[in-house]
Amino acid sequence: MAQKEEAPAAAAAAEPAAPASQNGEDLENLDDPEKLKELIELPPFEIVTGERLPVNFFKFQFRNVEYSSGRNKTFLCYVVEAQGKGGQVQATRGYLEDEHAAAHAEEAFFNTILPAFDPALRYNVTWYVSSSPCAACADRIIRTLGKTKNLRLLILVGRLFMWEEPDVQAALRKLKEAGCRLRIMKPQDFEYVWQNFVEQEEGQSKAFEPWEDIQENFLYYEEKLADILK
Repeated sequence: MAQKEEAPAAAAAAEPAAPASQNGEDLENLDDPEKLKELIELPPFEIVTGERLPVNFFKFQFRNVEYSSGRNKTFLCYVVEAQGKGGQVQATRGYLEDEHAAAHAEEAFFNTILPAFDPALRYNVTWYVSSSPCAACADRIIRTLGKTKNLRLLILVGRLFMWEEPDVQAALRKLKEAGCRLRIMKPQDFEYVWQNFVEQEEGQSKAFEPWEDIQENFLYYEEKLADILK
């Protein structure tokens, strides 16, 4: 399975290379000192947020393949429903894409999208995630649920991340024990993400086209998750 940490860069060649920014931009031939300073000071990666993700990102990152080679990012689409005592519900939605700088998408959600919880509201949060949480992210979710009694969280995942590792299996079981509902995305869930979180051409709404093995892979991961959560 693909790991959440990107592989280290290859060793540098013997000859010194032209300077480059942390974002991979060539700094040679930059005449503007302010632009040069700006590029150098940019962080190497960032958490990307938005309302709809590009089509090609969805088709590659969310595909529920058994071996997720090259899928080193996590895409998290979310729906937050906050309900007051009068029964009125305020809903927000969007997506997060992590670049593995300091926080994965799951942790970034609580840091940026929902950093604080109003005790007067009840929160129903649904995540549609390209892969299940790593052990560290699971621990953050568990701690948040433990101290936030007015939060209910449902996580639907396209793939299981490193599900054969004992620490990951233990983390998923602890998530269930903490009250987090965790399940594998069905074909209908992928269609929901396509319709609600993927960019569509203006004035057009293209129908979702399931890939050939979408149902087979769903059943594969559903069985693995059921065995883990026994």
